[in-house]
Amino acid sequence: MPRAELLRPGGGTPAPGIRLEVERLLFDGAELFRDLVLEIPGGRWTCLLGPSGVGKSTLLRLLAGLLPGAARVASDGLPLSGRIAWMAQSDLLFPWLSVLDNLVVGYRLRGAPRALLAEKRAQARSLLEKIGLGGYAEALPAALSGGMRQRAALARTLLEDRPVVLMDEPFSALDAITRHRLQDLAAELLAGRTVVLVTHSPLEALRLGHEVRILEGRPVRLDPPLQIGGRPPREAADPALLALEARLLARLAGGDALAEAA
Repeated sequence: MPRAELLRPGGGTPAPGIRLEVERLLFDGAELFRDLVLEIPGGRWTCLLGPSGVGKSTLLRLLAGLLPGAARVASDGLPLSGRIAWMAQSDLLFPWLSVLDNLVVGYRLRGAPRALLAEKRAQARSLLEKIGLGGYAEALPAALSGGMRQRAALARTLLEDRPVVLMDEPFSALDAITRHRLQDLAAELLAGRTVVLVTHSPLEALRLGHEVRILEGRPVRLDPPLQIGGRPPREAADPALLALEARLLARLAGGDALAEAA
């Protein structure tokens, strides 16, 4: 099945931007967010960077509507419910279901018609082939390594075919070559969608993001968006990209603030 048939860029409908407003949020008695406003542009990749524990995953869950304490407004004025696919750090695979059944479980739980479910199962098999798990469609998750389980979770997220996709370190458990290939696949299949990616890798953020936001401090502060030119996925060996990676690393380590990229 060609990729164009597997997933339509943009999901066939315009992908909305999102405005997130958090007046105040406490975590373990400490103030994590205060008067925080995050603008996510529609149809583009926004990558969130920052030290462990700064609140990136919490911010992603607030965007997903999984935590109380935030106002979410879509740029098209429509509800966000039912338009978001969310991939957590843990794979969340059901141990009693096959890998293939795990990929389509959302459609089954929502009572998808038989024809749609059959279509999604065919797409799921195609996705499994593309991510190197074609021989594991009928296997249980216990038969998979951690990296393989993460690939399956990524495939399930892609198969949901939503205009807004939120991903929390989706490539972290993968070897370097597989990570590179799946970054390319995700960039292709999620073109035109509103994507928010949490990552600890500046190079990953620069390869995939249209803009990069750095979180720091307590309560959290957001750097102005770093705009990245060119179309994702960008070449990892691009000297300009590597130079910007070095500047991002310096910024994350406490160096000088970044100027906007051209």
